[in-house]
Amino acid sequence: MFQLPHSPLELIKDPLLTPYGVNLYLKRDDLIHPEVTGNKWRKLKFNLIEARLQGYDKLLTFGGAYSNHIYATAAAGKEFGFKTVGIIRGDELTPYSNPTLRFAHEQGMELIFVTRLDYSFRNKLTKQYGDKYYVLPEGGTNHLAIKGVNEMMDEIYEVIKPDFVCSAVGTGGTLAGIVSGLRGNSKAIGFASLKGKGLLKGQIEKILPFEKDFELNEQYHFDGYAKTTPELISFIRAFEERNPSIQLEQVYTGKMMFGIYDLIKKGYFPRNTNIVAVHTGGLQGRCEELRENFVLSYAS
Repeated sequence: MFQLPHSPLELIKDPLLTPYGVNLYLKRDDLIHPEVTGNKWRKLKFNLIEARLQGYDKLLTFGGAYSNHIYATAAAGKEFGFKTVGIIRGDELTPYSNPTLRFAHEQGMELIFVTRLDYSFRNKLTKQYGDKYYVLPEGGTNHLAIKGVNEMMDEIYEVIKPDFVCSAVGTGGTLAGIVSGLRGNSKAIGFASLKGKGLLKGQIEKILPFEKDFELNEQYHFDGYAKTTPELISFIRAFEERNPSIQLEQVYTGKMMFGIYDLIKKGYFPRNTNIVAVHTGGLQGRCEELRENFVLSYAS
């Protein structure tokens, strides 16, 4: 019931990469499911199984106004028969404030809006609302989420042996799952999508099931979560022009791909290196500038 198809591993055939002699693959987790895509499905799968085993038919979780996790949990709840409640940061918001919240509301998720101060006390909110609910943490990161990402690593190793596996990083659960699933000499690089202030790596190390080294790159966050610049938008547009079957968004995957391309140009990766970049979905979060560009460029 909770099994979705494997996502393809796609070699990026980009003439910009030819001079550097590296092989860049994209793990297309954006194609797993129309709504429950990418790392959000990976994180949810074993939590949904556990919720069902414990007899829960209701899910409670947390997120901001543009949370991919809220979006995916609402969709998964509808698909697999769970009632869902989302506690949303921002008491000035409504279910129609943006496409993410509107979609979650349309999937049947009950949205409870709380002040940013109250939201910071999530343990208290869990006790207040979560007595009859299976509780998913903000971003969906827990030990079952890491187990789900491990399945993705198995899929990758069935196809190639990567030298590097790269992922965008928000709460760190996806990167923790990647790191715990590495084999041999493969290495992991996480690209922070928000300003971690030097604390993010320690947070990821805390949720790893065992000690293992990884790299966290905090140079390509473009001034913080959900923030962007004309340079990033131009990169995404140019990438999509050269790779019209692939869409990126500016919050997570676009920043990661920008970072990977920049490191390739700087000679960070040796020639003949196999790099796997994980497309973590979240395309509903594309900004209007990218949505308009895609329609103008590729509409038939």
